Amino acid sequence: MSDTMQLGNRTRTYSVVGAPSGEPGRAAVLVFHGSRQTGAVHREFTGGALDRLAAEGRAVVAYLDGYRGNWNDARRESSFPARLEQIDDIGFARAVIERLRQTHHIDPHRVLVVGFSNGGQMVFRVLHEAPELIAGAVVVAATMPDPENFTAGFSTTSERAVPVTLVAGTADRIAPYAGGRMAWWARKLFKVDGTALSAHETAGYFAARNGIHSTPVTVTLHTGEGRRARTRTTRTDYRAAGVPAVSLVTIVGGGHTVPAVKAGPAILGATGRDLTIDRIVEQMLDTIGDSSPL
Repeated sequence: MSDTMQLGNRTRTYSVVGAPSGEPGRAAVLVFHGSRQTGAVHREFTGGALDRLAAEGRAVVAYLDGYRGNWNDARRESSFPARLEQIDDIGFARAVIERLRQTHHIDPHRVLVVGFSNGGQMVFRVLHEAPELIAGAVVVAATMPDPENFTAGFSTTSERAVPVTLVAGTADRIAPYAGGRMAWWARKLFKVDGTALSAHETAGYFAARNGIHSTPVTVTLHTGEGRRARTRTTRTDYRAAGVPAVSLVTIVGGGHTVPAVKAGPAILGATGRDLTIDRIVEQMLDTIGDSSPL
């Protein structure tokens, strides 16, 4: 179901998967697409992987549309129209949550945000500027900008800690796993610049904000494809008693893609299959339970 809303002098659009007549009190999953995509394009990009959660009544899934293909993320050196025109994407997310509360009777305390690439950078902004809106976050193919390149403000603590899962490919040519600066062609194509933390530094940053200072534990997730697999997956968990966990899912050999049954375009690199995006989000839904968020 496609819908529109007026925010200021702009019309914003989004699509919802999940019947309004479904069970009240469902969770909501807000999906932020990558650069030069729309919600519909991103949904096709992942083979509609998250739609299963709506079909099974686990959550209402909303695919939000950015402004002219982008989100006004918190990278200081972004120069696409959403940034140049200072689009209020935090306000858009807030308005969609309220609309879903009215139309689909979601539990506003059980909202997860999922972002890919530029959408992942938008999730970083939500985590810093409006953590009260969400119960958890999943970020794919994006790492934190360094302090000088992050306008939402680095912080060693969070006023409201939530579980965070990061997904990163070691062969990602657009959001380098090791951090640093994008290649020149990516900076020109996507109209961004600046340096970023590595995937492990990003996970450590969010763990510290949640009050986790213990040594993380890494496990390998085995695939049934054996030697034919182009990728393998590890998960590094940062945990401490009484606070939400942070996890880094590493797709060894993975590119700038979303782990799903449907492979992303070959030009973006290999797609992880061991732990798909719907399972990652489903695990977080289990974490937040059926009541108020952690």
